[in-house]
Amino acid sequence: MSPIGIWLIVFVCLFAGGMLGMVLRTSLPEHHLNAESKDAIKFGAALISTMAALVLGLLVASAKGTYDTQRNEVTELAARVAVLDRLLAHYGPEAANARELLRQNVMITIDRLWPHERSGHVSFDPSSKGEATYDAIQMLSPKTDSERSLQSQAENMMVTIGNTRYMMLEQSGGSISMPFLVVLVLWLTIIFLSYGLFAPDNATVVITMLLCALSVSAAIFLILELDQPFEGLIHISSQPMRNTLERLGQ
Repeated sequence: MSPIGIWLIVFVCLFAGGMLGMVLRTSLPEHHLNAESKDAIKFGAALISTMAALVLGLLVASAKGTYDTQRNEVTELAARVAVLDRLLAHYGPEAANARELLRQNVMITIDRLWPHERSGHVSFDPSSKGEATYDAIQMLSPKTDSERSLQSQAENMMVTIGNTRYMMLEQSGGSISMPFLVVLVLWLTIIFLSYGLFAPDNATVVITMLLCALSVSAAIFLILELDQPFEGLIHISSQPMRNTLERLGQ
């Protein structure tokens, strides 16, 4: 499910929990709402609030870590591709085929990580162009020590680029556990229900409850957005890869 869909579900659950608390207050016996009951319910709500705050902090840290890791890997990948292209340029005209394959490989990577149609999921699958580029580098026939050194460096760089691509593939699934998120939403709903249980029934309280539910659900929406670095409203920029693509072959 998309982050927007989950955000709407969370918002409805929280606001409905607050409204349910207000409805329950009118049907509960008076001794269930006395000062002792109120203190006990507040204690339980405070305990759940503390746990929910800790879980929210963990989710934010996890999502931000995923986003930063992928962003750094994109930058590193762009830099290594640029260095590899310069190595092949120094090798000479014989490396022209390898440089062209490298350029095609970068174009495919950009298309798959940042598709023009944002409605579909990102498909990151290391293509055969990467292996073809490595094969083209291996097929070079160096005649001098300088050319042999450049070929060896290019092979090592291509292996490093391949490792980075596979790392991005393995990390593209996100790190937020759905059961973890469900438990968090359950806790938040209980908190809103307890607040509504003792809140006065007026328009100001209802609007406040609405804004609070909107704010908390928006925080979860941001977490889910950060956990999917190449999709949605908050996504990693393709500019580093596009800048490298413009310089390739020059």
